[in-house]
Amino acid sequence: MILAPAALSNHGAWGIALVIGLVAALIVAALLAVLIKSVTDIQRSSAALLETAGQVAANTANIPQLQATAPVLEGIVDEAVVQDGYMNALTDGYGGK
Repeated sequence: MILAPAALSNHGAWGIALVIGLVAALIVAALLAVLIKSVTDIQRSSAALLETAGQVAANTANIPQLQATAPVLEGIVDEAVVQDGYMNALTDGYGGK
């Protein structure tokens, strides 16, 4: 026995096409909503990143001035050695018998 394919009327075929179109439209709308949410999250993140970048730039603006500290530190060390020598000279023999 051979089964005949289910015969659909013109009205039935249009109904199925409309249901498929509605499902496709709902899927596209859901994907667009996800895309819009993702774009909004990216915009917020980039705004926070730009703010942080400005703070980092402000914190690092004076780094080139640190090159001038090495000679000053050498002078401080030299002076500390001199002062240590003075203190040793003052305390030599202190408390001796």
